[in-house]
Amino acid sequence: MVESLEEMRVDYRSAALDIGDLAGDWHVQLNDWLAEAVAAGVAEPNAMVLATADEDGRPTSRTVLCKGIDARGVVFYTNYTSAKSRELRASRYASATFPWYLQQRQVHVRGTVETVSAAETRAYWATRPRGSQLGAWASAQSAPVRDRRVLDDALDGVTRRFADQPEVPPPPHWGGWRIVPEQVEFWQGRTNRMHDRLRYELDSHDRSWKIQRLAP
Repeated sequence: MVESLEEMRVDYRSAALDIGDLAGDWHVQLNDWLAEAVAAGVAEPNAMVLATADEDGRPTSRTVLCKGIDARGVVFYTNYTSAKSRELRASRYASATFPWYLQQRQVHVRGTVETVSAAETRAYWATRPRGSQLGAWASAQSAPVRDRRVLDDALDGVTRRFADQPEVPPPPHWGGWRIVPEQVEFWQGRTNRMHDRLRYELDSHDRSWKIQRLAP
């Protein structure tokens, strides 16, 4: 029998985190932790849980893949007609969490959003497998469909459409979003639920980043 949910817990003891352990820039620290997650064999280390809200403030979350981290922000790609894109346009704000359970870590990013340039979209698009490119053309993301056959037929149709073309162009309705952080929190699990939480926060006046410790 599976143990009861009330009794499911892990006492985190793998590491500690202090302000002196952090890089001066949030994106350097995030890339460092991402590299450590890759080295540790974390499954889908660039997966992040993206949270958005609609015009009425009702939230939605889902997992997407991060495809860029630099001083400008955190980037992912999607259909611009999808539910998430509609909500991003409505609120112009989002948050994302990298859940690295294997290392008892997570990173939370929150800030405004912007679309990436067409040139950036094209550069990333060129790295995608052809099948993924065709899928982006075939799927009217988030739209209701009658059954699976509708999706399979749509993919068959675009496969035939581009069969004679060596390169599949990016759809006009597809591209990248960038979360431009105002806060980036690094969380390291500690014993007795006294976790280490260190947050980079952007000062709205001088645009500098400050780091502070938060109570768990």
